[in-house]
Formats: sequence, C-alpha cells, structure tokens
Amino acid sequence: MSIIEKTCHFVEQKLAGDGSGHDWWHIYRVWNLAKVIAKQEGANSHIVALSALLHDIADWKFHDGDDTKGPRMAEQFLLENKVAREVIDPVVEIVATISYKGAGVATLMRTLEGKVVQDADRLDAIGAMGIARTFAYGGHKNRLMYHPDEKPVMHQSFAEYKKNTGHTINHFYEKLLLLKDRMNTASAKKIADGRHQFMQSYLDQFYEEWDGKA
Repeated sequence: MSIIEKTCHFVEQKLAGDGSGHDWWHIYRVWNLAKVIAKQEGANSHIVALSALLHDIADWKFHDGDDTKGPRMAEQFLLENKVAREVIDPVVEIVATISYKGAGVATLMRTLEGKVVQDADRLDAIGAMGIARTFAYGGHKNRLMYHPDEKPVMHQSFAEYKKNTGHTINHFYEKLLLLKDRMNTASAKKIADGRHQFMQSYLDQFYEEWDGKA
C-alpha cells in the first residue's frame, strides 16, 4: 500500500462521522482541487497530496483551540510510516500554517506547495459547498443562523478569531467573502471568482426572504 493510500485510510478513519463540514469528504475535495492546481502551477504533487490529506487531521476548532495538535499528529503519522524527513518537514509546515486566522491577520504561505493546498482548502470554503459547510458548522456549534442586530467582527488577531461565537451569516463577512482576494495562485483565482459571485447571490436572496415577505 502506498503512503498516499495509507494516508487516505488514516484520515478517513479519524474523521468518520463528522457532521460539522470538516469530514473526510471535505478532505477528499481539497485533495482533488489541490491535485489540479498543483499540476497547473508546477508544484511538487507528492508534498501537495500528503499536505492536503493531512491538513485538517486535528483542526484547532475541535481541540480546545490547540493549533499545535494537527501538525504533531501529521508528523507522528509520517514518521511511523517511514516517510523521508525532506517530505515530512514541508508537509508539517503546511499543516501548521494553512488556517485562516482572522480578517486582520496575514496567513502567507512560504512555499508553492503551501500556496496550492491553502488555495484548495479555501476554495472548499466558498461557493455552494462553502455555504453548505458554513451552516453545517453553525448547527454543529448550536449557533444562531442570523440575527440582524449582531454585526460582523473583523478580528485583528488569531486569539480574537478563536473566541468568535457569532451567528452563521456573519461568518460570510468575517471570512468567506474575503477569501477570493486571498487566493495565492492564478489557477485558484479563476475558480474563486464564480464561487464568490454565487455566495453574493445567495446572500441577496437570503435577505429578501428573511422577513418572510419575498
């Protein structure tokens, strides 16, 4: 069994039963997107594949805000499977630095492979799939769908962002609608445009229907 196959099996087992939108199928979509972008951008496909598969192995949102757990788990898994250090190090770096950390926080990726995986992850956070995942996560956290008196917060630090408990519609303004302009690669920017417009159209329709009059 190849390391890619082993990683797929490991991640699918770890994320089985997740209902928050951070399940195996999220990983699968990011992996597929990352493969396409990597080919177009000339990135190292092996590092991209492993990073995409492991990027959410222990998301801080489900581990009391601990953003070191995911990189540690990824490194341990790769070490146990005798992956070369020159592959482990860039993969762990990507897992450690991929996450969005707030509207006012820069999340620059050092390597092309990191940029590719980050773009793929962010593409799955916008468009039709992003809308579905956002409401799944809001329900998972027992958050209000919307409250017209509660305005978005443009978090200026990762610590502030971690404490966010706002309603689901606010998340569009605090993150999702900002992602189009944070794509790293030309390939991802092309895909992001259409997905961004779909979210804008959705929000327009949501507000029309909110009062039950449209």
